[in-house]
Amino acid sequence: MRVTFLGVRGSTPAPGQEFIRYGGHTSCVAVAHDGELPTLLLDAGTGIRRTSSLMNGEPFDGSILLSHLHWDHVHGLPFCDATDRLDSRVTLFVPDQLDGSEPLEMLSRGMSPPHFPVRADELRGDWSFVSLSASSLEIEGFSVLIEEIPHKGGRTYGFRIGDGTSTVVYMPDHCPSALGPGPDDLGEYHPAALSLCGGADLLIHDAQLVREELAAEAYFGHAAAEYAVALARHAEVSQVALFHHKQSRTDDELDAIARRFLDDPGVIVASQSTVLEL
Repeated sequence: MRVTFLGVRGSTPAPGQEFIRYGGHTSCVAVAHDGELPTLLLDAGTGIRRTSSLMNGEPFDGSILLSHLHWDHVHGLPFCDATDRLDSRVTLFVPDQLDGSEPLEMLSRGMSPPHFPVRADELRGDWSFVSLSASSLEIEGFSVLIEEIPHKGGRTYGFRIGDGTSTVVYMPDHCPSALGPGPDDLGEYHPAALSLCGGADLLIHDAQLVREELAAEAYFGHAAAEYAVALARHAEVSQVALFHHKQSRTDDELDAIARRFLDDPGVIVASQSTVLEL
């Protein structure tokens, strides 16, 4: 399994010289079977635009899993050349918000006039819109476990994705402190997180905050980098990629976060140029 990070920021894109090394695009990760073009995209932040660079000129033929519907995870959808073309095929999995709305209707609340000129059902290619709930599915030849996790402002999922050989867990927005302080005052190791993470090869986890910011900023629904690393250790995960970096966090500040974990070789700070072979 090949995992390519296409966007690693949270909340808003981060343009500017001080964000070049880690990148300024918002959340998107491409997953591919060994030696193949990617067929599974995790979220559709502005990083999804970079999918085209992986496709060798071919259209995207696969699925997109949305963890939730906040702007930074969907606002790249209409700008991806690999998916918005006449010969693409895209199945878009949209989290069910339990209000009776169909997935296309839910997505169109933010992607339609007067908020945006192009509706989701006007994207070019063969698009299908599927409601997503907690379950186990087979998607593009991957086994996918979907669990609801705490995050402010709408239903949010984490994903455990396997190909029979390797397993990657994707939890880009996660607020475990909403369930209590946990053993380290960083948040609970709750059943959904443990179910997703147990024994995985790679955990891609929300690290928008650091420990000293948690008290003031967990209100926005995010986790500390220290929690991500502690959860990985607790769940016996081989490698953890710190992800969903705060929009104001500069390259130098992310380097400083990396130095906090120099003694743990299983920790990386994700950049939008990171490619991992599992």
